[in-house]
Order: sequence, then C-alpha cells, then structure tokens
Amino acid sequence: MLTGSTVRRVAILGGSRIPFARGMGAYADVGNQEMLTRAFRGLVERFSLAGETLGDVAAGAVMKHSSQWNLTRESLIGAGLALETPGVDLQRACGTSLEAAILIGNKIALGQIDSGIAGGVDTVSDAPIVYPREYQQLLLASARGRSFGARVKPWFGLRPRFFKPVVPSVTEPRTGLSMGQACELMAKKWGIARSSQDELALASHLKAASAYQAGFYKDLVVDYHGLTMDNNIRASATLEQLAKLSPAFDRSPAGTLTAGNSTPLTDGAAAVLLGNESWAQARGLQPLAYLTHAKVYAVDFVGREGLLMAPAYAVPMLLKDAGLTLSDFDYYEIHEAFAAQVLCTLKAWESAEFGRDKLGLAGAFGSIDRTKLNVVGSSLAYGHPFAATGARILATLAKLLATRGGKRGLISICTAGGMGVTAILER
Repeated sequence: MLTGSTVRRVAILGGSRIPFARGMGAYADVGNQEMLTRAFRGLVERFSLAGETLGDVAAGAVMKHSSQWNLTRESLIGAGLALETPGVDLQRACGTSLEAAILIGNKIALGQIDSGIAGGVDTVSDAPIVYPREYQQLLLASARGRSFGARVKPWFGLRPRFFKPVVPSVTEPRTGLSMGQACELMAKKWGIARSSQDELALASHLKAASAYQAGFYKDLVVDYHGLTMDNNIRASATLEQLAKLSPAFDRSPAGTLTAGNSTPLTDGAAAVLLGNESWAQARGLQPLAYLTHAKVYAVDFVGREGLLMAPAYAVPMLLKDAGLTLSDFDYYEIHEAFAAQVLCTLKAWESAEFGRDKLGLAGAFGSIDRTKLNVVGSSLAYGHPFAATGARILATLAKLLATRGGKRGLISICTAGGMGVTAILER
C-alpha cells in the first residue's frame, strides 16, 4: 500500500551545509563522502539526531568515483545517524538535492516515513579521472583469461595512448556544447545585454555579503577545513571590475558571458531535514516552511529550445497545479547558473509571443517583482557544487519565510540535459 488515509504536510525543519569553495582550493584534499558527511553531521548536531533512526536519506553527486556507489549510506553512518537509517543515491544534475527533497517529501506525504534528510555534494577537486576504454578492455580481457598465456596475450596490445587520462567532460553529449556555450546562444537569442548580466552578478555578491554580515547563515553553515563562509563571495566587487573581464565562451566581441557573470566550478555539500508535523512536534521542532508542490520538465535542447530554458516551462505548469499566478510569491529563488539564464527565463515569462506559442496562453505568463528575487544572493555569489545547490536554496528559502515574513516562495533550478526542477514552499 503506497498511501495512508490522509496526506501529511511536509515540513522543512532546518538545513546544514559546509561553506562552498572554489574548485582546486580549500577542499582539494577531501572528497564527496567527507564533505557530505560533514553536512549531514551539521544536522545531527543541531537537532540532536545522534543514534536516531530516520525514515530515509536521499542525496547524490553529479561527479563521483565508482567506489562511492553507496555514498549517501556511508555518509549518514559517518554523520552519526543510526545504522538502521537507510540511504539512497540519486542524480538529476544541478537539480539533484531538490529532487532528493521531493522524493523524501513524497514519502512523508504518503505516510511511508515520518522523517528524512535530502542533500547533495559535488567536487571538481577530486573528480574521477579514468583511462581510455581501450585500456579498460585490455584489463578486462586479461582478467578473463583462463591460462597464463591468455592473461598475458592482451598486454601485447598495450599502447602509450592508453595512459592518457580522460577527465570528466562538462559538454552535452548530444550537442558537444558546454553549458556556458549553450547559455551564450540563449543570451544572443533573447537579446540579453552584457551589462544586465554584470548587474545581476554584482547584486548577487552584494546581497550574499550582506546576508553573512547580518548573521543570516549562522545556523545554516558549519565550519569546514578552515572556512567559515563561502570563499567565492566578492563584497568589494564593482561593475567596473566586472566590465573588464573577457568573454569566457564566445571570445569574439559578441560574447557576453564571463567568469564574473557565470558560476565558478565549486566544491561543497548541503543537506535539509524534513519531517511530518507530529514527528517535529514530538521533538520540539518548529517547521520553517512546508514543501507543498513540485514539478520537473525537460525541453528539446537539441533542436528547438535553449539548454537551460526548461524552468520557463516547468514553473507555469507548477503554478497551474497549485492554482497560483507568478505574482503570488514573496520570494523567488532562481538558481543563477549564469546571470544570462535567469534573465532569459524572466524575459520569456514576460514575452507575449512565448506565452502564446510555447505555453498556450492568451499572452505573457507574467513578471516578477525583482526586489523579491534571490534576496540573499544566489549561485553567482555562493558558487555552485552541482548536486548541492538545491538543498542550499531549499534551506535558504525556508529560513527566509520563517524569519523575514511572507507566505510563499518559488524555487526554480535549471539543469544539464535540458531539464528543470521547481518547487513551492509555504508557511
């Protein structure tokens, strides 16, 4: 039986993450499991969960070693949860930890479990580097040999090129384009100016720095490897500095995406504690917000649509399910993979042509109050450890609703593969 007699409300009870760090830097000597364990342990310590058995834990990483096939389970054990707590690995690119929260939330709503943790982690500093497939096939052929001669024979095919490492690619297999190259095409299609991208990036850094100064992250970020805050935030950045940066993907004068208005390669981990109301009440925990709706969608990014435009479709579908309009939110948390991606999405929603031709509406989908967008900064400032970003945003939005007032917040995350993951939190 999948459900009980009632659907339970899914409470967001708190979050924990390590400071996000630029790749090849502060976390160069640690990997996914160490970082995810620390993020989990932050929840265990804050909510007195040592030795506790939770209903389930879901997390994942976009890039991980084959030896980390049980990453979530090993990390939750290392964090101090009871050995009876199960864990599952999943992956939906940049939407991984939000997808993990949706999975745990659905189980809580259906009555399968009372509590759980969702999280994600990624590192570019400990990326899985492998050797060419030809070398792999040679090794396997040797291992299959039933005699000494059969095991030795494949080695006569060994070539120097077999020892050239294969580094994980960040390009889309279907198009051969990196995410930045694909977003540059989107910026050109939608006419997104370089100056607008730089302005959004600067605002993200300044808002993030202000949030730290105000103590907003005091109970959300735990110290790790000498860091107490994300080391990508540039509180002293200026538009003049950003304007001097060279284009990073289209290096011609027509290029608009730079290192300053794009997220850097980042290491980090984040986690969120969820539960039903009775479980929370029994432990004296106050829900920050409730996860009420979610929607995923994918676009044909090979021939019809921009790689990172799926949220432009997913959000209208989400709001239709919820019976809401785009103006019915106090906060909008739109993942800043690139400043251009955010601006393309907003422009699409404001376009009557896009509304009619793509969404089947009578006109434009709508516009948002920009003062409610990413009010404490987002990925351009904090960085973007792929699988960890969703949990960072989820915990951030829940705390905003609980501490700064408001009834409702919207989450929108674009991902590789032309997908989007979206959700609504409510008080």
